[in-house]
Amino acid sequence: MTSNVVVPLSGVARRLIADNIINEDTARDALQGAAQEHISLVSFLVQNGHADGYAVAQSISEEFGAPLFDIDALSVEMMPKELVDAKLIRQHHALPLFQRGKRLFIGVSDPTNLNAQDEIKFHTGLSTEAILIEEKALSAAIEKYLDDEESAFGQKLASLDEAGLEDLDIEAVDESGLDEDVGDNSEVDETPIVRFVNKVLIDAIQGGASDIHFEPYEKTYRIRFRTDGVLKEMTRPPQNLAMRLAARLKVMSQMDISERRIPQDGRIKMKLSKTRAIDFRVNTLPTLFGEKIVLRILDPTSAQLGIDALGYEEDQKKMFLEALHQPQGMILVTGPTGSGKTVSLYTGLNILNTDERNISSAEDPVEINLEGINQVPVNAKVGLTFAESLRSFLRQDPDIIMVGEIRDLETAEISIKAAQTGHMVMSTLHTNSAPETITRLLNMGVPAFNVATSVSLIIAQRLARRLCEYCSEPAELPKETLIEEGFDEKEIDDLQIMRPVGCDKCNNGYKGRVGIYEVVKITPEIQNIIMEGGNSLDIGRVAAECGFNTLRESALVKAAKGMTSLEEVNRVTKD
Repeated sequence: MTSNVVVPLSGVARRLIADNIINEDTARDALQGAAQEHISLVSFLVQNGHADGYAVAQSISEEFGAPLFDIDALSVEMMPKELVDAKLIRQHHALPLFQRGKRLFIGVSDPTNLNAQDEIKFHTGLSTEAILIEEKALSAAIEKYLDDEESAFGQKLASLDEAGLEDLDIEAVDESGLDEDVGDNSEVDETPIVRFVNKVLIDAIQGGASDIHFEPYEKTYRIRFRTDGVLKEMTRPPQNLAMRLAARLKVMSQMDISERRIPQDGRIKMKLSKTRAIDFRVNTLPTLFGEKIVLRILDPTSAQLGIDALGYEEDQKKMFLEALHQPQGMILVTGPTGSGKTVSLYTGLNILNTDERNISSAEDPVEINLEGINQVPVNAKVGLTFAESLRSFLRQDPDIIMVGEIRDLETAEISIKAAQTGHMVMSTLHTNSAPETITRLLNMGVPAFNVATSVSLIIAQRLARRLCEYCSEPAELPKETLIEEGFDEKEIDDLQIMRPVGCDKCNNGYKGRVGIYEVVKITPEIQNIIMEGGNSLDIGRVAAECGFNTLRESALVKAAKGMTSLEEVNRVTKD
């Protein structure tokens, strides 16, 4: 870093030059760099490797007559918590060490940073005294201190009452990629409403809900959570709060508060800690008695569960992994809304996400942000459709392309051409089974030859509620009933089907969900059926001959293993 501007040397810089720790050119460059990054000279020198941290600390100690304190001698747990805001600690690189009466001792690596002492004094109302700490040791202590604070905050969420709920860090998310802090200065940010909405969001996260429904009616108002795929009423606030609740949610998600006649879409980000944030996808719908608002909870950790946590059988997992690692082809995931298609796709993308691959996705909307993947939010209003995004991807040297959903012939044709020209393409369709996916593409107008030669794997899926491991018990069922349900007569004697009971650790006998999958590899036999114009029944028959389980058969396997109940199997699958 060089500059023609002569930067005046500070007392610290002159002492470090005198002790031959740095030279004058390095000092001037470092002072300029520190000013640009808004950090101290000491932090800049040590963090950028221009000087040894301990030598710098020793030199400063002698210059200012400040003893060098060993931070390791003081337990982070003993330091005063919640006295100094985390933002101030990071901004000034200063750590509260201990308090003696009205005096607060703060650790710094540069005792000339009087601004830090003054600002902390102003915010705490305590007189401050700086204690010198070596830069690297101070940085490590600050990170540990803040991590401990955030961990304590996470535990506090478990018992959070109404007090303090308005202080949660909540932002509106602009779909263009820019976040805007909505703060609490809006005209609708009435503290009781703020606290109530925040508490609903926190309760939904803690309860493992996937969706929150705010529903106004003529004389009542209800809030329901969808947990493990089933809606359950949680509370009924006064009906006269309907408009204020809607306004609060619309402000949080950066919508037009005054517009109540048409549906709107938005997004909210709630930061629970430095490392964890939950996104909410928000949609409003005008109804007869006000706006119904539904929030979809998007937890990024769900995309990082790993393939073993999704519930594939071993042979199904092997087929999925083999298809993922083919140099080209198309993997289609199908099922109704809320069946876990997005998580399956993201799990596959995470497996493929390496430095050697260029991965691009077009989604409507982008549900979960994945580092290392170029995610494009589709925006039909400005002409950025799935098809237009795909055309652009193909000009950007892609290896893997993910299309959120194949909705029309144009998108299907471009996707299939990409799969035929050396790219791995992943996408979703809304069909009920794997064989029906093929006929859906054919009905769109895609030539049979293109379907047969481009599609390599189809995954149809559902999510079934998982039985609680603490309270489930054996179900007494006649052999005839088990045979009618589809179990093999030879296996019935050793079969133990479990049923839900219910306890304080679960929801009516269920806790969590498990995936039910129909994984069909497009074999030469199935390709022949497609080329001959066979329908979904013909494809299903050949798939069964190849040994691929249907959704129903896969669900019965889960029931036989005690993972779910027969009632749940019947709820999510059909013959």
